Amino acid sequence: MAGVYTLSAFILAFIFFGVFITTEAQTSTPAPDTIPCALRSNTSCSECLQNVTCLWCTPTKQCLDYPVKNILPPRSVCPLNDARWGLCWVNFQILIITMSVLGGVIIISILVCCCCCCKCERVGNKREDVKVERQTRARKSRQKAKRTEMQMRHDEIRQKYGVAKENPYARMDDH
Repeated sequence: MAGVYTLSAFILAFIFFGVFITTEAQTSTPAPDTIPCALRSNTSCSECLQNVTCLWCTPTKQCLDYPVKNILPPRSVCPLNDARWGLCWVNFQILIITMSVLGGVIIISILVCCCCCCKCERVGNKREDVKVERQTRARKSRQKAKRTEMQMRHDEIRQKYGVAKENPYARMDDH
């Protein structure tokens, strides 16, 4: 159980660290220029990516307009391994793999936490059921003791007044 909480804390720390790094990277980039991306070809990756609408292709050293019609740039524009967008040190292929793994880990950790919570809740219910059962048994034993005591008192009164019955199931006759 402690391993699940440690894993969850590690994942949350990793996510917050990633958000902090990407936020820092976004705030350190200057405002986008109005220079078209094609004019930034044969320069550097960092110069090209100053404009967020640009895509840098490493082997051809071309600065291209990001194909916004597609989620990912097609291979004809630039292979995913060599495409850079936003940050020069992050390529699309590693970004996709990392985001998929992080998404999977987050989903699995949420499912594990839900299962653990449900399991703990069931264990709590079992404990409560055992407690209620114990109380019921104690109550029944007290009732049985009271009933036996009451029966003994009634039998003593019957013997005192001579109306004791030999057969407890027989009807009492008026004497």
